[in-house]
Amino acid sequence: MTCRIAAWCSVPLLACVLWAAPLPKDKNDLGPITDEQLKQASENMKNVLLAVHNFESAYGHLPADIVDGDGKAILSWRVMILPYLEEDELYRKFKLDEPWDSKANKELIESIPKIYTPVRGKPKEKGMTFLRGFVGKDAFFEAGRKLRIADIFGGDGASNTVAVVEAGEPCLWTKPEDLPFDADKDLPKLGGQFDGDFHVGMADGSVRLVDGKSFVPKAFKAAITCSSGEVIDEEKAFGKKK
Repeated sequence: MTCRIAAWCSVPLLACVLWAAPLPKDKNDLGPITDEQLKQASENMKNVLLAVHNFESAYGHLPADIVDGDGKAILSWRVMILPYLEEDELYRKFKLDEPWDSKANKELIESIPKIYTPVRGKPKEKGMTFLRGFVGKDAFFEAGRKLRIADIFGGDGASNTVAVVEAGEPCLWTKPEDLPFDADKDLPKLGGQFDGDFHVGMADGSVRLVDGKSFVPKAFKAAITCSSGEVIDEEKAFGKKK
């Protein structure tokens, strides 16, 4: 079977979407949000962005899902950047020509690197992460497009472009499943780890904490696109600073 790196795959748009994730029913079990948790989540995001940049420097384009000979995504971009997260040994254990749920690869799900694991609360399954990307037209990883960081600097600007986000719902870290983006449709749920607030990793490697109560979804969508030429109103896009 032949495998190659391709643009991130899309997933069906959720029938019902919210701009920020609702508080979980067992929110009292999570305890209060701490500065330590926020700091650790920010650091995790920064290190993922650094790995993305280092991958791009090595290959000349941003990381993407691995696809099989028929173009079907079989493993997540999160697996592709493992060597740049000091996880070479884990990376070598993957069968890159087999899907994420093959017998061999499925056994590696619980070996999720700490950098991907939630810092607050426990997902319903082991091996899940809130760190996901947007996929859609003009998003950081538009399907079928091998984007370079230089393309973003020449577009809307890397400091104004969202690369990775803390989603409202986690996914298995090896599964090629990211957030669908359509500028004309509602955003998928965001902010499942911090009661509606969420970190975003920008294309320049910086990290922002978005206020889930005060950010304006329309303005935030302008920050998801790479080359639409929109002027970003930071307070509307990312909410009031805390």
